Amino acid sequence: MDRNSILVLVVCFILLMLWFPLVNKLYPPKPLPAGVTNAPVALTAITNQPAPTPAAPAMLEEPGAVLKPIASANVPEELVEITNANAHYTFTSYGGGLKRIDLLRYPETVPKHRERQPQTNNVAALNTFTPAPTLALLDGEAVQGDGIFSLTNTADTVRAEKTLTNGLRILKDFRLSSNYLVFATVRLENRSAQPLVLPAQEWFVGTAAPLGPRDQGRAVGVLWYNGAKTLDLGGSYYFSGGCRQPVPPLEYRGGESNVVWVAAHNQFFALAAMPQQPAQGVIIHRLNLPRPTGEEARLVATNAPTPQGYAAALTFPSLALAPGQAFERQIALYAGPKEYKTLAQIGNQFNNNLDLVMSFGWAGFVSKALLLGMNWLHSAMRISYGWAIIAITIIIKAVFWPLTQASTRSMKRLQALQPQLNALKEKYKDDPVKMNKKTMEFMREHKVSPLGGCLPMLLQIPVFFGFFSMIQSAIELRGARFLWIPDLSQTDTLFVIPALGFIPFFGIPGVGLPFNLLPLFMGATMLWQSHLTPPSPGMDPTQQKIMRYMPLMFLAFLYNYSAGLTLYWTVQNLLTILQTYLTRTVPETAAAGKVPVLTQPQKKKK
Repeated sequence: MDRNSILVLVVCFILLMLWFPLVNKLYPPKPLPAGVTNAPVALTAITNQPAPTPAAPAMLEEPGAVLKPIASANVPEELVEITNANAHYTFTSYGGGLKRIDLLRYPETVPKHRERQPQTNNVAALNTFTPAPTLALLDGEAVQGDGIFSLTNTADTVRAEKTLTNGLRILKDFRLSSNYLVFATVRLENRSAQPLVLPAQEWFVGTAAPLGPRDQGRAVGVLWYNGAKTLDLGGSYYFSGGCRQPVPPLEYRGGESNVVWVAAHNQFFALAAMPQQPAQGVIIHRLNLPRPTGEEARLVATNAPTPQGYAAALTFPSLALAPGQAFERQIALYAGPKEYKTLAQIGNQFNNNLDLVMSFGWAGFVSKALLLGMNWLHSAMRISYGWAIIAITIIIKAVFWPLTQASTRSMKRLQALQPQLNALKEKYKDDPVKMNKKTMEFMREHKVSPLGGCLPMLLQIPVFFGFFSMIQSAIELRGARFLWIPDLSQTDTLFVIPALGFIPFFGIPGVGLPFNLLPLFMGATMLWQSHLTPPSPGMDPTQQKIMRYMPLMFLAFLYNYSAGLTLYWTVQNLLTILQTYLTRTVPETAAAGKVPVLTQPQKKKK
């Protein structure tokens, strides 16, 4: 590849990364014209936070319809609260469902550097902003009525019941269990003397929302599983037909009687509904959430975009009940942390692969192995998660050490053979086919290969992506301290420079430029490593300079990623630098045997 091609690729890559910010800045999205009714409108979720005058939750009965209260606002809301060792559950008479789950073992925010206390005193919660409670039945008067249920409870069970004017009696029993599970049984009874035909229903699952005011919502979304694969719609990305859309749709409908489970999730927590029999479909709505107020408002930029949430519901087909007939449906609810060990145990219990909520991606087998290894080192060796990451990095480097060493030696041999290769290229420059043939014959004779330096890098790509996905999802790293780093799942920001928020990739608009120390160490070690690595054969000086300073692009991309990832990459770079020095000091004859003779290939006799 010549110099111009390298420059074109670099420029195209930079333009690709800047495309969406530039387009949104130069051509902001236009609002829909008034009177458009065939497009769904964004819902405004109702907060579950305490308020002086709480409003009734609202729901969207059908796409494009006007928001309709799920319950009569004239009737006071009744709440029933139950607590076990893991969580505090709040049930509501509005819709007869689970309104909010407070996870007692997890704080909402983690203290930043030099902060003794977290930004808020709240614990992590699910369903904090939601248009309806979990397992509310939505489909108009036929299954809702006025939406008011009566609640009764025992030690670990809550019952919500209601009889509608058409003779339909709805009974919902919620039973708390271990491992953040709640077992729900919904019973529909026809108490009338006439047959009762119920339309298709939406059974509300829950709402995914950012975790606290500093959560930018990139990992907020709804994930559902059809028995073969998962589909995730949310703040990070949305794929449709292979094309990336900058904004998820206002409404999504999917499923063909194959919805095994659906989970509303953020980066570290999930609320999943697992019906005993697969649901007919899934409906996902994008919500506009209220902006932080009070003390939380100072933690976000004044010009920050409106927070986004995602509400999910399961759909079930219409149902005919004869007089006196009853129908039951059982659904298991998981409302807790995205902890792989727990999710895998539940997935084995229900045979539904619930651990896919972790969203490890295509290198998931690597992510699982790394996560289990990191947790084992933390518990068995009694070391912090930071040292566990360092230990895993050393182990990975030791596994790949022979390949990397062979790669370095192969590149050194190619560099030594460069004069002969250049002579061949000059000799056969007018015949490219023959030049390639002679070059390959020369390399085979001297037992070198241009792919020798690339193979170890290709083999390490799944490890890197697996490590990246694991660190982004591992709740074990949330709040894990290491040296000056207060939270390995977030950036190691020491302070913020307010006047530099405009800098692309690094700065946060309206807030400033965070000074993250560990990514700077990572960038420095990458530059050091690139200057020690022998250049590829045939690369001219300009190309060599571009490749040497390519790490600066990686620094830009990873500057605002988690400290755990940059810690892994920094240690990996340091180990590679050490290996490069060791490889240079070991004589070639001692390390690899006989050195190939660097002579021109002999001409074959005719």
